[in-house]
Amino acid sequence: MTLMQPSWPVPSTAGVDSAMADELVTPALAAVREAGPSITRHFLTALLLSLFALSALMHAAGLHIDPWRAGNLPYYAAGAVLLSLRFGLPRTAWRHAVPVARFCEYAGLFTLISLMGATASYPVAALTHGYADVALQRVDEALGFNWLGWYRTVAAHPVLQLLGTAAYRSIYVTPALLLWAKARAGQHAEAYRFIAGFWLAAVITLAVFSLMPAVGPFSHLWHGAIPYMPESELWQSGLIPALRAHSVHIVDLAKLRGIVSAPSFHTAAAVLYIVAAWRMPSMRWPIVALNVAMLLSTPVEGTHYLIDMLLGAVVAVVSLALIGFYERMQFAMARRDRAGAPTSVAAAG
Repeated sequence: MTLMQPSWPVPSTAGVDSAMADELVTPALAAVREAGPSITRHFLTALLLSLFALSALMHAAGLHIDPWRAGNLPYYAAGAVLLSLRFGLPRTAWRHAVPVARFCEYAGLFTLISLMGATASYPVAALTHGYADVALQRVDEALGFNWLGWYRTVAAHPVLQLLGTAAYRSIYVTPALLLWAKARAGQHAEAYRFIAGFWLAAVITLAVFSLMPAVGPFSHLWHGAIPYMPESELWQSGLIPALRAHSVHIVDLAKLRGIVSAPSFHTAAAVLYIVAAWRMPSMRWPIVALNVAMLLSTPVEGTHYLIDMLLGAVVAVVSLALIGFYERMQFAMARRDRAGAPTSVAAAG
């Protein structure tokens, strides 16, 4: 039987075969190397652009990060571990290599976004003017919210202080649980959708913060002896003026402080977490309960006005809407490409 040879030139595969022979491609490595969805590529591009924007903000505010400070060592160590696991595990035969490698990828990106957002709040604050506390407090009064009453209640009950602090700090516990679940389930696109929403909420929060900087209700309303110091303490009233006066020149990553009052990013994060968990029946109610507790702790532990929290919820809704719009746009473009493919082939023939 004679084999038919094509009339067009066929490229040699010898080089490819030898290259593959030189590298052991495990099933885990092949799975991790699969082309990711478009949201992955687009998000990483946006993240890179936001790094350039952060650098420009730092320069404009006369701030910089000293890379040789000892406090940065834990971040360097954590980054090295995550990178080694992300790129090393897929080359092994361990059956959990893919989900663990993916989780390291997600955790690294989430941590990077958190650091970038907290760092960016410093130059943004340095470039602002005035305070919005009077207006924010007036809105709270119109809503019937008594921040001082909440604070006095917590200050009088040590159990509420303990529970509130734990709940407020859980902002990084929930995403670890969610991202691990998505890594185990192989939901790569869903994981990037969640991370992109978190990044977008941080960007919007910083943009709104630049328009309404505030020292928060603790500094604005409480003027006596302090019976209980919340988790967020009183950093806004001292740090924001110092940043504006350019008396602070170095942003210490080991001592980043929360200085954004409005919108409340804890609230935005809680809404994003609850929405993400709602699609996961096994985790839905524990995560809802944990984040409701975080929301209840936010006025005192985060020293936030109620309107801060309402604005934070709006930030989350806008972020989710923008991600949804992006996905619909990508779906429409893919459908249009599929519809146009047969026409293009026919025209070529």
